[in-house]
Amino acid sequence: MEIKQENILIIHDIRSVTNVGAMFRTADAALINKIYLTGFTPTPLDRFGKVRKDMAKSALGAENFIPWEYKKNTSILIDKLKRENYFIIGVEQDKKSIDYKKIKLQNKNVFIMGAEVTGIPKNIIAKCDVIAEIPMRGKKESLNVSVACGIALFRILNI
Repeated sequence: MEIKQENILIIHDIRSVTNVGAMFRTADAALINKIYLTGFTPTPLDRFGKVRKDMAKSALGAENFIPWEYKKNTSILIDKLKRENYFIIGVEQDKKSIDYKKIKLQNKNVFIMGAEVTGIPKNIIAKCDVIAEIPMRGKKESLNVSVACGIALFRILNI
């Protein structure tokens, strides 16, 4: 009997609509089961319930295929997912992080991507089961968040 793996993406406090749209496309390509948009991350629908054309342009329809939900409080969401036996993976540079190539997945996984400049807040990092870091070899210390999301998902999920 084959055990189906379930993977969730949390996009926390991302300001750029373009980045969020790009992560929807990447999540679709990686067969992510659901996306949670948290904090001040924009959603595919504006506050009036109308389609955000700027997000639709970068998501190219992926926002219509992947179930998504907005949750204001990321900490409460993570606590709920932990009770449901999800393995929480923060993608971040941190003193406790390990090389993203060494992540061992569970049957139920959550990937967390944080703000473009400040990353995942410390209170959320503390709730993660593991912190995955993409090594940087150049002079810049980080990647664009949507690029990092794609690299992490495709490598960790072995796509």
